[in-house]
Parts: sequence; structure tokens; C-alpha cells
Amino acid sequence: MGTIRVHQLGKAYKQYGNRWSRLAEWLLPGKPRHRLKWVLHDISFQLAPGEAVGIIGINGAGKSTLLKLITGTAQPTTGHVHISGRVAALLELGMGFHPDFTGRQNAYMAGQLLGLTVPEISALMPEIEAFADIGDYIDQPVRVYSSGMQMRLAFSVATARRPDVLIVDEALSVGDAYFQHKSFERIRRFRQDGTTLLIVSHDRAAMQSICDRAILLDGGRLAQQGTPEQVMDYYNALIAEREGSSLAQVVTEGGRVQTTSGSGEATVTAITLEDAQGVPMEVVNVGAAVRLRVKVKVHRPLARLVLGYMIKDRLGMQMFGTNTHHLELPLEGLRAGEEIDYSFHFPLNLGPGSYSVTTALTSSESHLADNYEWRDMAFLFIVMNMNRRNFVGSNWLEPEVEIVR
Repeated sequence: MGTIRVHQLGKAYKQYGNRWSRLAEWLLPGKPRHRLKWVLHDISFQLAPGEAVGIIGINGAGKSTLLKLITGTAQPTTGHVHISGRVAALLELGMGFHPDFTGRQNAYMAGQLLGLTVPEISALMPEIEAFADIGDYIDQPVRVYSSGMQMRLAFSVATARRPDVLIVDEALSVGDAYFQHKSFERIRRFRQDGTTLLIVSHDRAAMQSICDRAILLDGGRLAQQGTPEQVMDYYNALIAEREGSSLAQVVTEGGRVQTTSGSGEATVTAITLEDAQGVPMEVVNVGAAVRLRVKVKVHRPLARLVLGYMIKDRLGMQMFGTNTHHLELPLEGLRAGEEIDYSFHFPLNLGPGSYSVTTALTSSESHLADNYEWRDMAFLFIVMNMNRRNFVGSNWLEPEVEIVR
């Protein structure tokens, strides 16, 4: 079983004022002529055997540098890393591939770097070829490969034998949809068999479906860690906060973490889910006609106001979301003190389970431009199957069936 322990890890690079400073420092070692540029500061965390942890953060937050330190392709300035078990890592696209060698030759070289013997690689080669699915290109030089083909081959080799620890950067994002699906299925199977997983991804759905925990890096520091839903919500709010809004997280009575952010020009004052007669509900039948009612108050004059909502399941997976920008119903020229009553009518074609509603008040299609208010878990409700035929899944899509014999 694989484990990862990261203790007070830090990485700094030397920066010189000009090209002669490096030479002068080498010739006169007693006088430093550089300054340190820290890209990672005091990072500590650990992964238990079989645990899956995702790492997120904006570009430049230090994610790729952290993975390089963990895998040993770069050396830390401070701290240390301990990994137990056989490790497979997918970092930079095509890392270790020689462009003039064929895919087959590179597969042999990459496999030996992973600790496999030549006879073992030969035995695994039919499976590697089948999973990569690049056809005759396997015997062509890698320099003629597309980025997706390089990814297919690299992933196939790295995962030809289940590793104890699998470390994946965002390389999978370059593959086509079919290969991404196939790759994540293999990762899920490895997880079920006990592989410890560390993955960098901005794909919220992938993060929440695969990972037990998430870590947020910001400015080279560990800014947040917790459930994937909690960390992803904080990450979205943190991006908006950079535009001048506030950010807060509170623990609800049910023990879940609720994230709220925004500049406060407008706020949601009430949310209800009502039946066709306008009666508020917290328990709803599958497929029932409902009205989501959201009341908003404007606190300062606004040129434009957009309300959006997102329905998420208990794991934070997004079921459906839209806003009045996409619906072509934005409001313009609002005065301070105005109150607006929004009503959204739709059939609640969700499977049984508990759900939450997230609301966003902005000036456009995204809360990243003007985040007046983002409120996660603003309303909770339960869907029950009271009178429908039995079914499984998160959506009610009952078909009309026609059978011809």
C-alpha cells in the first residue's frame, strides 16, 4: 500500500540582477549576488493508503512544482517528502519521451524507468497498445504524434500495471472525450483496488467523483484543505475575492461548510421551493412541478443585475444551473433599495436524494466579473420517489417504450 508524507516543503529559485552576477558569485563565492524567489512555502500534508487527494489552484500557485518535488524530478529547498510503494507519475506531457524514437521504443524506456523489466514490458505491450489505441503510430517517431497521442501512450505505459501510488498532473485534459472517460475509469478501478491517488485538476466533477479530499494552493501556500466540495467552493469564491469582495465560510447545523462571498451591492433575502399552489416545500416528489422563488434586495445603484442558481446533490455534483443572462432576462438600471421577486418554474426531474441550491448575483454570465453575492447551500431540499416506477440515477428520464417482435 502506498503513502505520501510531505513535511514543511519549500522551494526557492535564485534570481540574479544580470547575466554577470551569476558568474561573479561563482568566482567570488563569499558574496551572494542573488535573491531567492520562493514558489512554495511550508507545505505539509499526508495521504493514507488508498486515499485520493486532489490539488487545485490558479496558474502559478505552485501545483506542478509541488508534484515535481514529490516525485523527485526537482529538489526541495526546505522540508522533505517520503513515499512508500511503487509510484507511477504523469507530469509534463511526454516527459521522458525521445522525439526521434518510436512509440514502442519509448514505451520500453518509460517502463524501465517505472521499475519494470524488459520481459515484463514485452508481456504488457499488447495491453499498452490496445489501451493507447494509436494504431500503426506505435512504430512511428514520437515527434509526429499529436499531444493527445502522446498522452494516450504515456498514460497507457504508466498504468499498465497498477501502482501503489499514482500521481497525475492536468495532462489528461489534452485527451479526447473517449480517452478521458477510459482513463478515469481505470483510475477509479485502481482506487477500488487500493491505489493512493494524488491528482491536479480543475475539473470539479472529476475532483468530486474521485477524490476523498482536496487541497488548495494559493501563492505557493496551502490555503485550504477539506472535502472537494468545500475546497472547490472556497476556490471559486477566492477567485472572485481578488476583485474586491469578501469571503466567509461557516459550518451549518448539519456539519457542512457553507461558502459566501461578494461585494454586497445586492443580496438574496429569501429562497423557497413551492408547489403549483404556491405552498413552500422541503420534501418534493420526483418529477413534481415546482417554483423556485428567490427574493433579492439591491443596496446600491446597479447598471445591470443577473441572478443565477445551481442545483447540486449531496456530494456537490452539479445537477443543473442557469442564470438570467443566459435566459436573456437581465435587469438594468436598478436603484438602491429596490426589491425583486424572481420565480423559476420547472419539473423537478431529479432522482431521490438530498439537494442544495447555490445562488449568484452578478452583472454578467459569470460571478468572476462582478460578484455581488455568491451563496453556497442557500437552500436545502429532499426529493423522494412517492409514486413513480422504481429507477436509479440522479435524473428522472422515464421513457416511452416501443417493442417490435
